[in-house]
Amino acid sequence: MALENKKNENFGEWYLELVQKAQLMEYSPIQGCMIIRPRAYFVWQQIQDFLNNKFAEEGVQNAYFPMFIPESMLKKEASHFAGFTPEVAWVTKGGNEDLSEPLALRPTSETIIYSTYAKWVSSHRDLPLLLNQWANIIRWDTKTLKPFLRTREFLWQEGHTAHASREDAEAMVAKALNWYREVCQDLLAMPVMAGVKSRSETFPGAEYTTTVEALMPDGKALQCGTSHNLGQSFSKMFDVKYKTNDEKQEYCWMTSWGVSTRLIGAAIMLHSDDKGLVLPPKIAQVQVVIVPIFKDLEEKKMALLSANKIVLQLREKGVRVHVDDREDKSPGFKFNEWELYGVPVRIEIGLRDLAKQGVTIARRDGIDKDFVSEEKVIDFVLNAMQDIQTNLFSRAKLFLDSSIIFADQYKDLKIGLEHKKLVQAYCCDEAAEEIIKQDTQATSRLIELTKEEGKCVITGKPTKSMHYFAKSY
Repeated sequence: MALENKKNENFGEWYLELVQKAQLMEYSPIQGCMIIRPRAYFVWQQIQDFLNNKFAEEGVQNAYFPMFIPESMLKKEASHFAGFTPEVAWVTKGGNEDLSEPLALRPTSETIIYSTYAKWVSSHRDLPLLLNQWANIIRWDTKTLKPFLRTREFLWQEGHTAHASREDAEAMVAKALNWYREVCQDLLAMPVMAGVKSRSETFPGAEYTTTVEALMPDGKALQCGTSHNLGQSFSKMFDVKYKTNDEKQEYCWMTSWGVSTRLIGAAIMLHSDDKGLVLPPKIAQVQVVIVPIFKDLEEKKMALLSANKIVLQLREKGVRVHVDDREDKSPGFKFNEWELYGVPVRIEIGLRDLAKQGVTIARRDGIDKDFVSEEKVIDFVLNAMQDIQTNLFSRAKLFLDSSIIFADQYKDLKIGLEHKKLVQAYCCDEAAEEIIKQDTQATSRLIELTKEEGKCVITGKPTKSMHYFAKSY
């Protein structure tokens, strides 16, 4: 079960080995696609539950739209279509017959959703229209594929809203981005940076794109969620308009926003170690595993009696707990296996523990084992899970903060990237950004508008645009 690759020595191979040995995924017969196994899909379910609660508070409802999009509909918005053309997968036959029009397998759903919104919106009383769908997406990516992070089919949620004013749309964009910040930090224990994308990195057809970005241990940035202000471009293209109070016709202001299963990969990369998976307790399918230690049936009976009492009390508190009472595996094997699977808390119950009327508790985040008396076990476990969640976030935040450097000279920017840093630098326009991209393969991950002017690292021109550069997945 041991991982052959080391995180700090061969990060890419370590990750590929980990996601398979920890039973998170399996390769499928279709290149670029994968099977998501229960342990990983459970994480996706927690993300869904977290966000669905946020959506409901704001009045966003879930719906579902077809995955087939007619080519003519996709072509209605020229710049949007052009942005996705290289990655579109097409259906050209149905059974034995050629289709009269090719159908795209949904690379994103703005076109099919907004053509429907045009039917549903006629009056200001119909607004805001706030819908979300949980769906699969097909993008025939030809870049380096990596489980969870870049696959040709993936799962995501995509919110689509229509509003009566620019201000309402802008407020929706900000709310969605904040939800994504919260799901990353509060659920996945993953610190992120939030900001606006540069023009070259903006979603096709949008006025602007906002993003939350995380930094992985190999120095690459990972886009964890985006929220787009689409302005009126899509509403004009698909005739999504409403009648105002004074009987005038106005086009709606639209937004779209989404996160995907790449969040699972981000959490895996960020927290895990050379022993295997490390999961924040909030997303662990099994939060506590109890391992009875015994040599014969009588010892097993005694250990299980104590274990079952703990199980009942933990389940009353909503803890997801499992008892590993297999007789064909040694305690050491079980300890290693549950560490590989990332279970946050392990409780060991052997004769020595029973004699002292307690248990031994180990934490997956590397804290030393503790002997805990029977009457204190439940409180200890609950506190340990909270502490692990906090500790993992603190570790990741320390890593992020220590990885950000400022460069006022281009040579320093390049040195920072070579040392796997997230580099702050002033950059004045798309042309300068493209020079950096072509020379270093790093892209602008987000922009902060500063009060003080600085000099562009490429042109030397004054600018208030502070970019964060990194290579990315």
